[in-house]
Amino acid sequence: MQQMTTTAMLAVLILLSGTFKIPSPIAGGEFQLSAPIAVLICALFGFKRYIIAGILASTLGMMLGVHTIFSVIIQMSFRVVTGAVMALFGTNLLTVIISGPLGTLFARIVMWQITGVSWLALTAAAAPGMVFTAVAAGALYKPAKQLLHKVVLSKQN
Repeated sequence: MQQMTTTAMLAVLILLSGTFKIPSPIAGGEFQLSAPIAVLICALFGFKRYIIAGILASTLGMMLGVHTIFSVIIQMSFRVVTGAVMALFGTNLLTVIISGPLGTLFARIVMWQITGVSWLALTAAAAPGMVFTAVAAGALYKPAKQLLHKVVLSKQN
């Protein structure tokens, strides 16, 4: 029951953080706060819980009308690559830093295949968000890991 509740809470966190957008210096390139949060969720809770929470978040977003099929394709492409990087190479500071930008790059390549819009143009628009994701996830990884460890220890006492 506790795992189900935690996964549901993580799904809502992903969904809500995705509604906050940070403007970009490149027109149309605003990015969501959910990317670094998603990377941290994968790093701290593992791929299985992360992907389930992500699927729940996308499903809720579609049900609420805040996501389109294109946004869900982008989200799921991002999630699979982000999770795969950590699953294949372990969870450490380097994989936390690079997994988000690699997920974003892959999602742009997928959208290029679907829409025909140049992957370079799509990636250029996403570049500020990729940098933000790498920096934010990298900077928050150790403090978030320590906080989660403290919470788990306090629950055991």
